[in-house]
Amino acid sequence: MKPINIGLMGVGTVGGGVATVLKRNAEEISRRAGRDIRLTIASRRNVEQARELVGADVTVVADAFAVVNHPDVDIVVELIGGDTVAKELVLQAIANGKHVVTANKKLLAVHGNEIFARAQEKGVMVAFEAAVAGGIPIIKALREGLSANRIEWLAGIINGTSNFILSEMREKGADFADVLKEAQALGYAEADPTFDVEGHDAGHKLTIMAAIAFGIPMHFDQCYLEGISQLAGKDIQYAEELGYRVKLLGLTRRTEQGVELRVHPTLIPEQQLIANVNGVMNAVLVRGDAIGQALFNGPGAGALPTASAVVADIVDVARLLTSDPEHRVPHLAFQPDQLKDLPILPMGEVVSSYYLRIQAIDRAGVMADITRLLAENGISIEALIQKGSAADGSAEIVILTHRVLEKAANAAIAAIEALDSVAGKVVRLRMEELNG
Repeated sequence: MKPINIGLMGVGTVGGGVATVLKRNAEEISRRAGRDIRLTIASRRNVEQARELVGADVTVVADAFAVVNHPDVDIVVELIGGDTVAKELVLQAIANGKHVVTANKKLLAVHGNEIFARAQEKGVMVAFEAAVAGGIPIIKALREGLSANRIEWLAGIINGTSNFILSEMREKGADFADVLKEAQALGYAEADPTFDVEGHDAGHKLTIMAAIAFGIPMHFDQCYLEGISQLAGKDIQYAEELGYRVKLLGLTRRTEQGVELRVHPTLIPEQQLIANVNGVMNAVLVRGDAIGQALFNGPGAGALPTASAVVADIVDVARLLTSDPEHRVPHLAFQPDQLKDLPILPMGEVVSSYYLRIQAIDRAGVMADITRLLAENGISIEALIQKGSAADGSAEIVILTHRVLEKAANAAIAAIEALDSVAGKVVRLRMEELNG
């Protein structure tokens, strides 16, 4: 059969990995795809650096539009990132009738609804396994392997930078700022780490998984985001004393009222497998009505793990080139006319348990005031520890609550912070058992 010609846009770490995998495993890939797959043309502004990564037999250009408009290219691979130029390129590729493979989670989370609609109209595929959790085949699992299930919820550690920082804070008893410097020195964190540590990256990935799990459009603009930059080393240690690990968790759950879509630091019982996923590794825990719970664990980034997912998508698309568009697996698992625009719950309507750390003056009656305010807002206490007085006469009170509406927790916290015996902000973390 005629070889499949690949056009690659963005020859960086992952793009170089894609070129390496395609060449190194060419025979194996051909056996799986049923035909040869060839990297024909690639683009990068620095043409010479790109040639070093893709080899002399590949045409290299500076203009990415030359790739999407090349008449011989069958599949366009987009690894540029961002959601401006990348969006233009992907839409142009679709308009030209070319299939697209992308690792761009921001592009899909923000513009996926438009992109998939255009692809449906043109009868082409947009494949995106590498956009979520790197080398873990979670998209294929949700779209195909678990298609017999009604997915109830999923929770993921889906940002390696944040997971590395939290793991190091726990092991070394260090604070966020110190571990961030270490992560930057090791290349795990960018010079500006905001995208990772404030939950944006995880939010993009969670938005994509929620759409596939529940058959809803992308709703990144309604995803609740809270990062880890305000966490202190003592919060990690206190959680450990109480039998929990702190992870930046992306969690989406189907409820009768709507869909929860939230990213935030979370206390998870230490005996849970996902609580013991450390370093830069990723993991996604899925609950389906038929399968129960399934944990998907592996590398969430890196040249070859991500390239593995990109090339797997290329093989999938190659297999589908002869298929009738109506018989392909839909982009978001459900048939396009069967997507439901379920409401996304505002964070105040989400029910959770809470970890509260309160800095208070160590004097009689303070604890009674705090417990009274919790009770007035319908919040009961599961566990409580108090640390001894500091030099300034203050003490730290750590409280674990039972499950309650977020808006009730917010009201109680505001009332506690208004007490003249309480110094500063109450540190609040959510807790999830992840067992039902």
